[in-house]
Amino acid sequence: MKTPQPLPDDFQDRPFTVAEATLAGVSPKRLRHGSLTALGKGIRSPGPTADLPLTLRVRPFIEVNERCAASHLTALGLFGLPGRRQKETSEMYHVIRPEGEAHLNRPHVIVHRMKLYEDEITVLDGIPITTPERTWLDLAEMLILDALVVAGDSCVRVPRAAFEGRDMPLCSIADLQRMIDRHKGKRGIRKAKEALRLIRVGSDSPQESLLRLAIVRARLPEPELNVPIIAGDGSRHHEPDLSYRNYRIGIEYEGEQHGEEGQIVRDIARSERYSALGWTEVRISKRHMHDDARAAVAKIRTALVQAGWRPGK
Repeated sequence: MKTPQPLPDDFQDRPFTVAEATLAGVSPKRLRHGSLTALGKGIRSPGPTADLPLTLRVRPFIEVNERCAASHLTALGLFGLPGRRQKETSEMYHVIRPEGEAHLNRPHVIVHRMKLYEDEITVLDGIPITTPERTWLDLAEMLILDALVVAGDSCVRVPRAAFEGRDMPLCSIADLQRMIDRHKGKRGIRKAKEALRLIRVGSDSPQESLLRLAIVRARLPEPELNVPIIAGDGSRHHEPDLSYRNYRIGIEYEGEQHGEEGQIVRDIARSERYSALGWTEVRISKRHMHDDARAAVAKIRTALVQAGWRPGK
């Protein structure tokens, strides 16, 4: 096999459509060369795609299918929302088409044909995609309740602009409610309604959401989320992940980064501030989260009882 002509720089490290390559001057003969892998009609790849960003992998599958948008688990991944990820060796991409459109049968694509309004499609990095609120509603067909709450919490949380480059939530609780009201009878709608009752603004991580759900299911008081401690002199202190102001209890979920030396120093300083303010700190880690977070709930219950809380109070 003869050495093929090099592809234009923009096509050397990602899958692409035959149409865009043709517009860039790539010849039909080069597009048929054995060095390229056909990922379906009209899509070629110069090499493996598994390690590429999801945006690059899914883009050609949307571009070759008219009136389609990324949806469901694929949209979840594109938005960076937490949730279940597919583990198939050959990744499948979820796309949505309006009701009544012709069925598509393409490799690597799961097509969902359902009622779809124009304002339920947006564009992310040049890719048509269902809006965060529509994505969340569609996920009710696929995710368990807790995972759907975690995704909803992530949609409505107020991001920290200094770290995330944005300061507005992906959507609001009202937006999620509007999707439920608009799509009565949709598959998964009952689960979506139940999840919506459990979604809260303020959770900064899936672990915080899951811990809150475990606390509520254990019939403990529902904690506040990332609310700053205000000292007696009115000064504002740090924000516990979850807290009970009435009982002066702060709950901190410590992820893997809390084993780093610099973070250990900061955690010690935080514990000292808790003591100085007359608050109790409850530290939770991954090992406390097994078995529906029973160990975590037990630690929190003990702290509440010691602070004067009683069941039914």
